[in-house]
Amino acid sequence: MIRPSLLPLLLLLLPLPVLGQVHAGESTGGLASHLQALGAAANDAQRDSANAAVKQELGAILGSDSAFTASFTGVPISHIDAPDGTFRLFTWNVPYSNGSFLYEGFLLVKKRSGNALYGLRDMTDHIAKPATAQLGPENWYGAVYYEMIPVQDGRRTYYTLLGWKGYSMVETRKVIEVLSLSGPTPKFGAPLFTGKKQRLLRDVFAFTAQGSMLLRWEPLRKAVLMDHLSATRPELEGQPAFMAPDLSYDSYTWEKGQWRYQRDVDMRGNDRGKPYKAPPKETR
Repeated sequence: MIRPSLLPLLLLLLPLPVLGQVHAGESTGGLASHLQALGAAANDAQRDSANAAVKQELGAILGSDSAFTASFTGVPISHIDAPDGTFRLFTWNVPYSNGSFLYEGFLLVKKRSGNALYGLRDMTDHIAKPATAQLGPENWYGAVYYEMIPVQDGRRTYYTLLGWKGYSMVETRKVIEVLSLSGPTPKFGAPLFTGKKQRLLRDVFAFTAQGSMLLRWEPLRKAVLMDHLSATRPELEGQPAFMAPDLSYDSYTWEKGQWRYQRDVDMRGNDRGKPYKAPPKETR
């Protein structure tokens, strides 16, 4: 996939406070206008200009002393607030005329020494094996995150993120990512995914851009449920443009400090993600 050059980041790490008071009601209105301009842009130059304005405006809000209290209700941007109050995560994308996407994001982390703001740098084109790569804010496998599941392994908390990743005119991806904050800088990816051919740091699903894929957290089942992807014809196996849901389902269940993969999950009723067992065939 060939994309326009990445725009310079507004910042990678910014200790707070760095700016004067920004009142939430005043600041988010401007951000919403820039995001609307990004969505309505007629060409790539206008998209780049609107995106730069979005980064500047959002960076100013998150770099102020109202960073953790500003309300983003009604602002057309994906944002996730950690239930324990440790971080705020914002992601969005820039769609280009050639069908490619640039992903942008900010991660605001509350630390003992003060807040830290990280710009997320989309390096998708340079990450050859995304399922097994240890990444960070400056080397990020960009996506728009829409759901988070915090899980515990001892005293350590892992924030599991579900994300959408438009990729090209023929291919879309979805991602199960893991964010951890235990070290000096945030990390993306952790060796928590088991049950496939190898242990993964994140799971990436590639499928036809003409279709859609279910990927969501099911609280009653206590599992991440997903469509199983298969090739539309056997000889096309492994080609994302021809991969689509096949009406069966898989899951990841958190067990003993890891996300354990299960194939053929029964979606009927409240079975809490038990593997599917087909009924016996009738004898005649």
